[in-house]
Amino acid sequence: MNSANDETHVEHGGALAAACAEFGGAPAEWLDLSTGINPNPLPLPEIDQWVWRRLPDDDLIKRAGAAAAAYYGTADGIQPLPVAGTQSVIQMLPALFSGNVAIFGSTYEEYRYRFERTGRPVDVIADAADINDDHRLVVAINPNNPDGRILKRETIVEISDQLSDRGGYVIVDEAYADLHPDERVADLAGKITNLVVLRSFGKFFGLAGLRLGFVLGAPRIAQKIRAEQGPWAVSGPALALAAVILEDGAVSVAISEKIAERRKSLGEVLKGAGLAIVGGTQLFALVEDDQASELHRQLCVRRILTRKFGHFPHWLRIGLGPDAAADDRLSAALADIKPCLS
Repeated sequence: MNSANDETHVEHGGALAAACAEFGGAPAEWLDLSTGINPNPLPLPEIDQWVWRRLPDDDLIKRAGAAAAAYYGTADGIQPLPVAGTQSVIQMLPALFSGNVAIFGSTYEEYRYRFERTGRPVDVIADAADINDDHRLVVAINPNNPDGRILKRETIVEISDQLSDRGGYVIVDEAYADLHPDERVADLAGKITNLVVLRSFGKFFGLAGLRLGFVLGAPRIAQKIRAEQGPWAVSGPALALAAVILEDGAVSVAISEKIAERRKSLGEVLKGAGLAIVGGTQLFALVEDDQASELHRQLCVRRILTRKFGHFPHWLRIGLGPDAAADDRLSAALADIKPCLS
């Protein structure tokens, strides 16, 4: 088994402190476009002051879960389980599910890493036809990070049926699904007893620092995860804020409109710079360029952080800027850099 230090081998966006250490400058001087997080969260609502003083009891968990059930449209009797970010659940998966694993890829590397570090066989697959009789768990990020590939609802249902015959499970990570309603399967979790859906709160709402997510699935699965994460895993303020935000239907509409505006502007900047957009979601664009690694470095010199991929050096993921000034800064930097790369 690999040591805990091997976690540094998994690349992530948001490593702003490391970029500052390498290229200089304070965090406030940088334009961080390395994540798929909404850069324009709405102002935080007021919450009761007692939430900061009490341990997060079942009343807070139930209210946040009920609000999430309404927001995600879950099946009757299925209440989402709040967790300390979906990353916390990914780390539990090898202990919760047995057998060989198939992961739709290339994708967020933590899934493969967490299973392989415990010695579990993992196949990274490109298509549902690649699932074989040995697989007991199939994982899909939908839409996928970073290329934005989407599996159709009917495909996920078919995979669930296929694995159900041999006691297997399907995990669908819908971290970026808020803006892609047609293919979401959160409403099927629980109805399909071997389907587990993970939803991220922080990416769409722009509050990643809360470290909050939800697990949707049959009660027996939620109970296993709750037991594994232990008591008070999610902070009271995170639960209270989520409940208030999810109960306000107008909030998600306003956020969706702002994200769509920002994504359109990002696309115009990248196309104007002659970059090829080959994928992405509403929260980021995936660019393909033979000199993507050098482009990443040159942007860092100008204190603009993007997400590079060591295993796909021709890819660069670029997140949303918060405003037109950020777009102008990125556009000016690309205009300065691109002639040097020709």
